[in-house]
Amino acid sequence: MSVVAKKYRPHLPTLMSLFEVNYMLLLRVLADKELVGEQRCFFISDFLSYRVQINEVTKYTTLLTINQEANIHGYNLTALFRPKMVIRLYHDARMAEVISNQDVKQIQPRYDYPNDKMHLPDEKQQVNYFLKEWLQLCLQLGQVHINMTKNS
Repeated sequence: MSVVAKKYRPHLPTLMSLFEVNYMLLLRVLADKELVGEQRCFFISDFLSYRVQINEVTKYTTLLTINQEANIHGYNLTALFRPKMVIRLYHDARMAEVISNQDVKQIQPRYDYPNDKMHLPDEKQQVNYFLKEWLQLCLQLGQVHINMTKNS
């Protein structure tokens, strides 16, 4: 008797709910940073921080990048260990979606498994859950570096 594995099918309501939660968390993380080039850094510990940078702003969307940066015992490991996500915020739908993660430029909603790149069948959902965890960590434990400027 052979067992045929069922193909993974994304559960759309779960994915849409996750996009909505990430949108709300990102609005809190951005804290009115709305111009291209603006960024916020969240310092979690002496060894770990996250940088959020605005890449593009249009009437209905915002594109941003989140990088994890590590510095252990004086050695900057950023070049070796630097997880990075590109996220698009859809302001009209009030949703945020990871559109690129590390070397994956377009994350598919479903992957056949096994595959050449060893993506999980639910890779899109997993990456967006990971974003949610990053954002929660930044909001719960992160300290924001504020540049003080003197007004003349």
